[in-house]
Amino acid sequence: MKFPDIFKEPEKKEKKVEYVELIYDLIFVYMVGKNNSLLQDFSGGFVNPRTFLNYILCTFAVIQMWALTAYYINVFGRHSVRDHVMMFVNMFLLYFMGEGTQSEWQRFHTQYHIAWALLLLNIALQYLIELRHRENSPELLLHASRMAAIISAEAALVLASVLELRLFGTSFLSVAAVAGSILFLSFGGGGTGAEMVDFPHLSERVMLYVVFTFGEMIIGCASYFEGELTRRSLYFSSMAFLIVVGLFLSYGILYDHLIDREMNAGGVGYINVHIFLIFALNNITTALEFMRSPEVDLWAKMLFITLSLILYCACLIACGAWAKPGRKPSPRFILYSALAAALFLILMMLLRDLMMLNIALTVLAVFLVFAALFGFSRHMDRKDRSSGDNPELFS
Repeated sequence: MKFPDIFKEPEKKEKKVEYVELIYDLIFVYMVGKNNSLLQDFSGGFVNPRTFLNYILCTFAVIQMWALTAYYINVFGRHSVRDHVMMFVNMFLLYFMGEGTQSEWQRFHTQYHIAWALLLLNIALQYLIELRHRENSPELLLHASRMAAIISAEAALVLASVLELRLFGTSFLSVAAVAGSILFLSFGGGGTGAEMVDFPHLSERVMLYVVFTFGEMIIGCASYFEGELTRRSLYFSSMAFLIVVGLFLSYGILYDHLIDREMNAGGVGYINVHIFLIFALNNITTALEFMRSPEVDLWAKMLFITLSLILYCACLIACGAWAKPGRKPSPRFILYSALAAALFLILMMLLRDLMMLNIALTVLAVFLVFAALFGFSRHMDRKDRSSGDNPELFS
């Protein structure tokens, strides 16, 4: 008779993504559309600089809000009634943030920031409640108190920004709130050990948010199919659709074949990389819409879509830090990628007047990235089956 090993630590039970989490994520699809609508205020062929800065702030604020909630659910969530109430309250507050996302920023500033601060305080409150349940776990107790302090400080800055705008007409504290929170969490202020994080759940949750963001991009591409069907419209609509497909397939290869979803890893860094990846996808969605607008200056169009694509690819490479053994990007691969990005930028600028050639170049670049990831993943799969020898990525 075989007795169980009572000295063996029990395996950590993997969390499952619940329906309420998916419903919660859907509100952020609405917020993406509201944020992108800010970039419709043109002046001399360019987006109004103040409006563009508001767009960046609102986009990062919303993505970070999602990230803070997803991280709390991953580390402390029990799929309890309290967790569900927290998410539904946040959804309700996000509607007020969405309605306050207007080009007339000063008019809606107070509504937006009060809803933003209340949302942050709701998340911080969940961490404070956890202090009662973690008395026997000093590490979790310390982590919960740190997260509550960081998020509460961010909420205080957001509320102070309301007063700042009324006194000085500026909103620097809003920027400090978002940037400070991301930086402080990134460099260990709220970091946690890998044993606290359910990385399979976290990586799946992040992937689903990325998929929802691609859904918004597909909706944005619908404008390419409007109007009378001509050879030119068919060409550009096909190319725009291929760009979305290529970007989606690249992330799919990364998630399915390269990311080690079973690894023990802290989640803050992984989430922060995806904050910038999702920001890049939002930019690409808007950039594709800009390409059809005669109001937008040609230089602005080219720079916006090119830099957004480069940022997206840079985030894919950064995700390699969480790749399976032997599949991390090598320094040589990172160097070649940087050179390829510089070449892509130069060619896009040189060919800016030749729109049919320009969009074809974009499709080519996107599918070269996909082909590189796909070819490498297939090569490594064969390697694993044959010898188990795993060289670094494109070393």
